[in-house]
Amino acid sequence: MIHDLLITHATVVNAGGTTYGHVGVTGGTITAIYAGDVEELPPSARTVDATGMLVIPGGVDGHCHVEQVTGAYKSLDTYARATTAALHGGTTTIIDFGIPADPGESPIAALRNKLGLVDGARCDVGLHGAVIRWDADVPAQLEEMADLGVRSVKLYTTNRGTTMADEDTILRVMKEMARLGGLAYVHSEHDAIVVDRTAACAADGHIGIEDLPRSRPAISEDASVREMLAVASYTGAAVYFVHQTTPAAVEAVAEARARGQVVYSETCPHYLLLDESVYATATPEKFACCPPIRPATAAAGLLEHVAGGRVDTIASDHSCYDLAQKQAYRDDVRRMPHGLPGVETRLPAAFTALVVRRGLPVERFVDVVATAPARINGLVTKGVVAVGYDADLVVLDPAERRTVDAAALHQGTDFSPFDGMELTGWPRTVVAGGRVVLDEGTFHDPGPVGRYLPRTGPARGSSGSNGGTTRYRAREAARTVEP
Repeated sequence: MIHDLLITHATVVNAGGTTYGHVGVTGGTITAIYAGDVEELPPSARTVDATGMLVIPGGVDGHCHVEQVTGAYKSLDTYARATTAALHGGTTTIIDFGIPADPGESPIAALRNKLGLVDGARCDVGLHGAVIRWDADVPAQLEEMADLGVRSVKLYTTNRGTTMADEDTILRVMKEMARLGGLAYVHSEHDAIVVDRTAACAADGHIGIEDLPRSRPAISEDASVREMLAVASYTGAAVYFVHQTTPAAVEAVAEARARGQVVYSETCPHYLLLDESVYATATPEKFACCPPIRPATAAAGLLEHVAGGRVDTIASDHSCYDLAQKQAYRDDVRRMPHGLPGVETRLPAAFTALVVRRGLPVERFVDVVATAPARINGLVTKGVVAVGYDADLVVLDPAERRTVDAAALHQGTDFSPFDGMELTGWPRTVVAGGRVVLDEGTFHDPGPVGRYLPRTGPARGSSGSNGGTTRYRAREAARTVEP
């Protein structure tokens, strides 16, 4: 066998364990793993020496917003730019959302709009749908989405007038997702609490970006998560909570999982590495996101939940607005666009939080940034370094440190929430679809080769971070090619 690419002397890290060997790639697929020291390897068109590096599956970012129009705002990344940034950071698959721009746009129209934009992508792309307003056509639209390979739908419990779905809509959509074997992605903040607190802040004259945490308190998230868990239990829907920021919210998910619900918990690197003191800095608008960044005790609690297996995935929630868009309404968070860029820094930020600071095994890092998001989202050829899987691979330098500078990143904005912070664990080489797209700091633009990936629904009975570990370990062992 002559391989297109051979990655040699690799410490291969999967969620289920770490091995030493050499990875062969042919035709965009991993075709061989040669275990241990091998006296003579087969020939290859190209060889990458991974001595001293970690070889991990390409990152899967299950929560990105690209070219998103919400009300008066449009995020600034194109698919070409967002996926280029993703590849620079070691993420080889993103999942975006087809969210209606306003209540008048239908869910299927919003999804088809995104399908028309994916052609510019440099890496593979999946899509989630979204429903804002229920009408008699929604069930048929959800069926059409499922036929297109979209079996996950976003629901917002807040943001009146833009993306919010009311209680009746949420219940009906969850019933449909249960019928279709799909997954409800939920942005969970209690709308009445948020509206009341925001009004109180405005009345007191404390409605600027510095006051964001008090306008959207932790109790709004905790209360909404428990309410949505009850609705999911009633309807039988599998549910995935995006960007959880409080230990109590994660604990509610864990309790539901113990009761037998199919339910998942996601958090983001900015909730692990930052705390609410960022709103007292010179540029607090860099941290305008919903839910807001919480106190340091919350970040510490989230890290403990990641360590304990109660957090399933770490996603970026990538939303590319620039400082001019945010600063225009820095004195009124009700009018400011919320969301942070992060698809490029997700892996090093997560590595820094989990492995460097918390001392977790690298396998756990791989699970939350690649394996679990692939498994939960039905990407059956992603998230594992094993024969038969897509050749999406990252040669990661676990010792490389960089101080984040937005000007050196490739996202469509002029800031990063991690500006000035030192992050450890950066890609040395990135392989996407068998192509070397990043090597020793040089990006080789593959052009618009990213594929749209139809997906299956969530694997029933595998809820939770540990649900698939044994299965993946067995699969990896079965697919290893001995020399």
